[in-house]
Amino acid sequence: MSSLLVVEDELHLAEGLRFNLDAEGYQVRVVDTGEAALELLLSPSASFDVVILDIMLPGKDGFAVMSEMRQAGQFVPTLMLTARGHPNDVLKGFAAGADDYLTKPFELEILIARIRSLLRRREWLLTAPNHAPKIPEPEDKFTFGDKCVNFALLELRVGEKVFPLTLMEVNVLRYLIRHEGKPVSRKAMIEEVWGLHEDTDTRPIDNFIVRLRRYVEEDPRRPRHLLTQRGIGYRFVANPPVEER
Repeated sequence: MSSLLVVEDELHLAEGLRFNLDAEGYQVRVVDTGEAALELLLSPSASFDVVILDIMLPGKDGFAVMSEMRQAGQFVPTLMLTARGHPNDVLKGFAAGADDYLTKPFELEILIARIRSLLRRREWLLTAPNHAPKIPEPEDKFTFGDKCVNFALLELRVGEKVFPLTLMEVNVLRYLIRHEGKPVSRKAMIEEVWGLHEDTDTRPIDNFIVRLRRYVEEDPRRPRHLLTQRGIGYRFVANPPVEER
């Protein structure tokens, strides 16, 4: 039985979610503050399969909870609930580490479909090391230098180190790699990675690049793979020229 954590301070909605998700066969725990959610999620005994996290919470809001979870190494798949669905709220949630979002009010069937999708991905990630094909599909992995990004397992290997990535970090990196050597605009990334077509603040893209540079670059202050294309956006270079010493 899959275990869900619902973080929602609207009592009628929280109880409605508990009732309906119980009826679907899930084990459901409900809390109404960000602090209570973090206490559970950062506990050594935490064993939730999916988190449903409202943005508007008393005390620490959903963005803060999401960010602290990921910084602490808690990568349980998380669906954020937003009352407004404004593109900038969506991007802020993804930048904090969310895997998906849903705008209130929503249809129960859509919520359940999103939960099932996250559960399938989690199950696949847990079993993939033992069941992955010996010869991966071309887009499963990409190697450059001593680095290898595994898109399916959501991780980046740099030498002997392994860095877990969020789904959106992987999607940003995949998009840049697909356009290797070519300048990619922030607007194109907003539209094609996130599917947002409104007038949207593109600064969260910069936050993703800053994080990815910490993993990918030997010196993030002097990037050689994830380059800034002034006035446009970014450009990925798999094999930069050797620096003269």
